[in-house]
Amino acid sequence: MPARLSRPTDGGQQGRTLLVASTGGHLEQLWRLRGRLRPALGDVEWATFDEAQSRSLLAGETVHHVPYIPPRGYGAVVRVIPEARRILHDGHFDRVVSTGSGIALAFLPVARALGIRTHYIESAARAEGPSLTGRIISRVPGTQTYSQYPRWADERWQYRGSLFDGYDAVEERPVTTAGRVVVTLGTMKTYGFRRGLEAVCRALPQVLAPDAEVLWQVGVTDASGLPIRARVDVPAAELHAAIGEADLVVAHAGIGSCLTALDAGRCPVVLPRRQEHGEHVDNHQELIAHELDRRGLAVRRLPGELTAQDLRAAMARRVQAAVAPQTFVLGAV
Repeated sequence: MPARLSRPTDGGQQGRTLLVASTGGHLEQLWRLRGRLRPALGDVEWATFDEAQSRSLLAGETVHHVPYIPPRGYGAVVRVIPEARRILHDGHFDRVVSTGSGIALAFLPVARALGIRTHYIESAARAEGPSLTGRIISRVPGTQTYSQYPRWADERWQYRGSLFDGYDAVEERPVTTAGRVVVTLGTMKTYGFRRGLEAVCRALPQVLAPDAEVLWQVGVTDASGLPIRARVDVPAAELHAAIGEADLVVAHAGIGSCLTALDAGRCPVVLPRRQEHGEHVDNHQELIAHELDRRGLAVRRLPGELTAQDLRAAMARRVQAAVAPQTFVLGAV
């Protein structure tokens, strides 16, 4: 292995950390985990894609933007590796921490080749086992890997807690109408979710107040012919503020959208995308939806099942921060 390029730490200094994540749910998770990671990360920089979400969420941070890597975009991974090598070489980092997805394949193996400590935290979306990215990264010698579910942790995958442990559900009084609504389908550039959008258009009018305001963030989903004012992207700060004021949040079951709603104290209605309908690369959104529904933190429905009663049930529930969320301790390499 080549001589390590990162700077040595001394005393209480924690050195330099590069946080690496694809935009969307992976970035949302790492952004939230940052404050729970121990030991302290020291000076932090980020590597991600240049999108509205990353520009808003990471405003004021040092960010290295690399070309977009789509799901299963292995050719794009190869093209990003030279840029990853340059960032890692010039940054003199002591550790790299990633929550995936494809961008992790470009950075973590290169970091290990340079002698930099590496940590991969599997997404909270993966309730039954690691993703394909996780399985590949777990084979990189010296990389520490972590599961957010104790039931599939083993000698290779350590359990150090879950993002969802930070939330509790609280039942409130019944609510019949919504004055402010946010519908968000995430920032995916590859897959639309027309079924989900049509389902919301059918059920939502039954619970809207006469002067209701609805924010429709639909990504690449085709909204033609639907009676809505669709927006492709909404800056993270604007979306977070709208969700914080909303009576009702309806979202695809992407981890980023769900976490944004939970942070705002909202119990979202979540509609999982399905691979067989060409809405995602696999059915991991079903795992997210089931886990949140099991914890009482969301109302899960398939698009064809969604009713006004489901919307009212979500409006009658609130989410609050857990008293003492678990610290996420990074293992030694």
